Amino acid sequence: MELIELGRAIRERDPARPSWTEVLTYPGLHAVLWHRAANWLWRHGFRGTGRALSHLSRFLTGIEIHPGATIGRRLFIDHGMGVVIGETAEIGDDVLIYHGVTLGGLSLKPGKRHPTVLDHAQIGAGAHVLGPITVGVGARVGAHSVATRDVPDHTTVVGIPARPPGRGCDDDPSVGYGLAASQPDPVGDRLTALEAELRTLREAMRERERS
Repeated sequence: MELIELGRAIRERDPARPSWTEVLTYPGLHAVLWHRAANWLWRHGFRGTGRALSHLSRFLTGIEIHPGATIGRRLFIDHGMGVVIGETAEIGDDVLIYHGVTLGGLSLKPGKRHPTVLDHAQIGAGAHVLGPITVGVGARVGAHSVATRDVPDHTTVVGIPARPPGRGCDDDPSVGYGLAASQPDPVGDRLTALEAELRTLREAMRERERS
């Protein structure tokens, strides 16, 4: 039963370690289940009803999934508010999507317009993945990044435009909030240098006062 499968996936992947009662309140779980029904109606020709069910789901969960989108198993939409998934988007198994994510299109032409996100990929909070691109197996798109080109398997990309920060993925989940483990922090480095310089100047002034 998909409800149990989704619930187990959420409990395993959410660091809050929610109880089963808490899991049943998660909007991401509700959104996926509502989408299953809307997608079935859409594929069987009941497009108006499928669209209406999709709108109801958006009203109840804050997550907008087009009824034509293809979603694999155990999708975990964490928090979820503001997520938008377009009509021709395809999502594989065990994908993690944070709040504010857009899987959108860049073209008004019919056909494939939205991204394909493969198994075990992660899309960070507020990221925009746009166009008929592929986010590879185990790849990660950092928070507030804008990806318009394919992301290779097991690669982290961050920034605008999204690109690797220096090396591939590791097990650090902080990329969901835009912090890749190897990402340089020039502002932090400069502040550290200024603090060290300030300590040196203070010590020099104390030495002058003693003499």
